[in-house]
Amino acid sequence: MADVFGELIGQERVIEALRRAVDGERHAMTHAWLFVGPPGSGRSNAARAFAAALQCPTGGCGACEQCRTALSGAHPDVTLLRTEQLSIGVKEVRDLVSRASIAPVQGRYQIVVVEDADRVTERGADALLKGLEEPAPRTVWLLCAPSPDDVIVTVRSRCRVTKLATPSDAAVAQLLVERDGIPPALAAHAARAAQGHVGRARAMGRSEDVRIRRGEILTLPGKLRSLTDCLVAAKNIVDAATAAADEICAGLDAKEMATLQESLGVGGRGTKPRHAQAVIRELEDEQKTRHKRMVRDSLDYTLTELTSFYRDVLALQTAPGTPPINADVIDVIEPLARAKTPEQTVRAIDLILDTRTKLEGNVSPLMAFESLLVGVSTA
Repeated sequence: MADVFGELIGQERVIEALRRAVDGERHAMTHAWLFVGPPGSGRSNAARAFAAALQCPTGGCGACEQCRTALSGAHPDVTLLRTEQLSIGVKEVRDLVSRASIAPVQGRYQIVVVEDADRVTERGADALLKGLEEPAPRTVWLLCAPSPDDVIVTVRSRCRVTKLATPSDAAVAQLLVERDGIPPALAAHAARAAQGHVGRARAMGRSEDVRIRRGEILTLPGKLRSLTDCLVAAKNIVDAATAAADEICAGLDAKEMATLQESLGVGGRGTKPRHAQAVIRELEDEQKTRHKRMVRDSLDYTLTELTSFYRDVLALQTAPGTPPINADVIDVIEPLARAKTPEQTVRAIDLILDTRTKLEGNVSPLMAFESLLVGVSTA
């Protein structure tokens, strides 16, 4: 890439502001930033690129050791916090605050990047607040979240909010062609289908399995002709999400448990069984939470695709000529648009959004999807 900001497509205004901060312009730099933007806009990439540029001797060349290690997470003065858990607790935040107070060893700053600041708990936010209010001289906090409202108000009020926009389809497609070597036609299709989500577009362009799964989701509404169809489809969706999470977590869980047991000396002399068991149970609980989140993320992807499908149905009913997001399944969209009224389509979209809200609570995923599919088939 030409520099560390090269892959932040469609974010010219943000890049300009970050470059001014890196160049040391008056009032351009601050010790705490909050990067916000819709899924796929690149808020985490922006934070990591900014961290690299702040450490780089030339302001973000993208090629030097400072840039490469900062972007990869290997830089000794750049701490990247990514989590597969549903929340970031007070212990993790205290560790970060402690880390942030250390003077930089190699770079110009001690930088902490929190990719999911919206998951910081209230107690965690209290601990984070201390780090934001009393920062060490060369410490920089870079927080990321979908929107300012997703971050506890006392935290966001101490940050400079930097808003990223959804990149255009053309910009995403160009990136896929130039960076990933994806054929132009496929890149354009993936960019349109992903609706500006760069990561999703890349996965779709590179993986036939992802494209097959998307096709199965988008053709589903045309197959719901009976109660049995709805119940079977709901079970298949949840089972597939669970199986995918099982496959990813199995290796991670085993590796983490083996590392923990080795560090505790389980099976060796000097082990404290009670203490060891408590720590092991804590890890098991964290792993269960990660698995739950992965299942939920997979189900959320299904809901996102269904929303885009019914958006196309509604557009066909109320604004003929509007380019569809899912032109490749227009043969499924058109019959449904003729068979349903716009009011029924809006009802289906409302049911999808309601299902997303239910999944954020304690509702059984299977029950939520059974209710959804029965609802959209009879709407």
